[in-house]
This record gives sequence, C-alpha cells and structure tokens, in this order.
Amino acid sequence: MELAAIKFVAAGIGAALTVIGAALGLGKIGNAALEGTARQPEAANAIRTTMIIIAALLEGAAMLGLVICLLTMVM
Repeated sequence: MELAAIKFVAAGIGAALTVIGAALGLGKIGNAALEGTARQPEAANAIRTTMIIIAALLEGAAMLGLVICLLTMVM
C-alpha cells in the first residue's frame, strides 16, 4: 500500500472511532438525564442544564478529533 492510501485509511478509522465514541457518550448522557429526571422531577432544570453543558463539551471534543483526523490526512 502506498503511504497516501495508508493516511486516508488511518484518517477514516480515526474519524469513525471519534464519531462512535461521541454517539455513545451522548446516549449515556441522555439516558442518565432521563433516569435522573424520572427519579427526581423537581431537579429537572438542574439536570437539563448539566446535560446540555456536558453534551456541548463532548461535541467540542468530537469536532477536535475530527479536525485532527482531517489534518493528519492532509499532511
């Protein structure tokens, strides 16, 4: 295999793992928030706020991973 092809494959695998990890993390966050709200409905606003902050940080980390994969492919 040529070096350029290996870079494309590595970037694709890295991007796929990044997206899968982010999706699993968001699923766990949503599940935990739903369970927490069901157990303590009076804390729904605090749980929702915390969930949104964590989801935003997770999405930021996922985007950083994707950018790193794309930069690895280009260089």
